[in-house]
Amino acid sequence: MPADLAALWRRAQRGWPASYPVVQFPNAPLLVAIGASLFAKAASGDASDLLAAVSRVGVTIWAYLELAHGDDAFRRVLGAGGLVYVAVAISGVTD
Repeated sequence: MPADLAALWRRAQRGWPASYPVVQFPNAPLLVAIGASLFAKAASGDASDLLAAVSRVGVTIWAYLELAHGDDAFRRVLGAGGLVYVAVAISGVTD
């Protein structure tokens, strides 16, 4: 990754506002989850199921990182909400 692109990525990960980050560019696990979710909707059969699973794993990793290492209470609550979302999604409660 070129130096200026790496610096841009680090700045985007710090979030806004700097004193209490509420808005932040998605980190790698969340980008994987979003991408897999989009492809899962376009795919069918086993491929769709596999991509949905990859998406849930990505959300789980992102949620854990936010819950355990979030910069502030808002980020930790987002992480807890993400874990609840995944638990409900895999439990089949909404089916």
